[in-house]
Amino acid sequence: MTTKSEETEVTEREPRPAGLGVVGWLRWGWRTLTSMRTALILLFLFALGSVPGSIYPQRGVDPGRVAQYFENSPTEAEWLDRFWMFDVFTSPWFAAIYLLLFLSLAGCVFPRVVVHFKELRRKPPAAPRNLNRLPQSASFESDLTVEEAAARLRRDRFRVVTGPDWVGAEKGYLRETGNLLFHISLLALLFAVGAGALFGYRGNVLVVEGEGFANTVAAYDRFIPGQQVSAESLQPFSFTLKDFQATYVAAGEKRGQPLDYAATLSVQDTPSSRPRDVELKVNEPLDVDGTLTYLLGHGYAPTFKVTDGKGHTAYEGAVPCLANDQATYTSECVIKVPDAQPDQLGFLVRFLPTTVPNGDTWVSVFPGAANPTVQVFPFSGDLGLKSGQPQSVYQLDTDNLKPLGKMSTQPKPLNVGDTLELADGAGTIQFTGVKEWISLQTAYDPGRMPALIAAAAAVLGLVLSLTVQRRRVWVRVRGRQVTVGGLTRTEGGGASFTEEFAEIVTKLRGAAPSEPSERSQPEDRSEDDSVPDREPVSPSNRSAEE
Repeated sequence: MTTKSEETEVTEREPRPAGLGVVGWLRWGWRTLTSMRTALILLFLFALGSVPGSIYPQRGVDPGRVAQYFENSPTEAEWLDRFWMFDVFTSPWFAAIYLLLFLSLAGCVFPRVVVHFKELRRKPPAAPRNLNRLPQSASFESDLTVEEAAARLRRDRFRVVTGPDWVGAEKGYLRETGNLLFHISLLALLFAVGAGALFGYRGNVLVVEGEGFANTVAAYDRFIPGQQVSAESLQPFSFTLKDFQATYVAAGEKRGQPLDYAATLSVQDTPSSRPRDVELKVNEPLDVDGTLTYLLGHGYAPTFKVTDGKGHTAYEGAVPCLANDQATYTSECVIKVPDAQPDQLGFLVRFLPTTVPNGDTWVSVFPGAANPTVQVFPFSGDLGLKSGQPQSVYQLDTDNLKPLGKMSTQPKPLNVGDTLELADGAGTIQFTGVKEWISLQTAYDPGRMPALIAAAAAVLGLVLSLTVQRRRVWVRVRGRQVTVGGLTRTEGGGASFTEEFAEIVTKLRGAAPSEPSERSQPEDRSEDDSVPDREPVSPSNRSAEE
């Protein structure tokens, strides 16, 4: 008997199993990352992560709608902003998915390219001894020779190898070529998108009728440059918004629905070039040497003249309004007059494009400016502009302001040319006219054309991988007895290969005196009469099957 101390000593002397170690874990992580299953999961996450970008407005595309979202649902917008829902495509979590997908595809594809290249150089396999046991087979008597059979198969674009009394042929390598082309194109597409983000830029700007824009960093309301973009990289073009026209359905069930948007621009490609008129429409951008300017949205910008309590003109100009009702374009805007005396003035304005009375209220019934009016809510006091805190031009903080006069939820609207006398001798505000504004996005993306080419190549590769079949045909000639066998290496492609095999047999038979004896399925197989339809699976074949 062994004592407890002896058992403990024996246990301590036994070698413990070694762990994976750092190198082992790194190898396991790389193999997991570069597996096809991981690539598919990352591709699904990449598509899933793009969904919020189409659901929620994005700051890089339409900052006005983002500001409206914060105004309508501030609590929800604050939580969404914590998860970058308004900046999906520049968020850290989207970048992580993007980079992991790039590495996974690269690790999957390049080893397969090497294997496929070796497959292309390898000769087709020799003919098995018993061709009648193949899924497709035919026998007939003919004076056909091995050289004639090989020549006929070559005319059908088979790769051919011959033996003493047999011919082996194979084709359909374009299936794996298309598969690899598809995945390489995905890599090229990701690379093109990354290059565009690195060397390209995007900018958003709001322009009112009669005003101009120059392609400089300071002129943008929001500018998102790539890491390799500087102020000197921007194309030096400029334009003036001469006119904007929105056309709507005037009558019927679809009354008020938009028909067309068109902005007329006077464009200078360079400071020294002559102006040219360009009509800018949705999906018809302005193109200046690869820099594209898109029409994103539009709205109204009523014009006002504000006189303070001392009779001085404290403000005069257009005020862009944000639509809170897309059906009627009832809009809201803010006027801040910090230079008014003796107190600063602030106005909340509701703009009604086509105004009609509705009992004790007024509403807009059409998005076009057929009868434009404004409802003005005046305030005076400290606007808080000297506090150093940034403020939105579409919001008015009334905490330190007092209403001027009796504040009503439905004040009488002002028509164009009307003037409102402010209470307490604070001055006047006059509604002088209506202009329209457009929101634009200017984008320069050097990866745009490579991305288009990569997408087209990916479609071509996908078509090849889905339509081309890998198949093999053998011919054995023994005297006047000719036996033909064939099989397809593509799962589910037996029906189409049956027709092709029948055509091949017809061409090989020529003027054969006897009828072929064909079988679609083997009746029996023995281990000695093995058929080379199950070769050792190479990484290329395994990846294609996956």
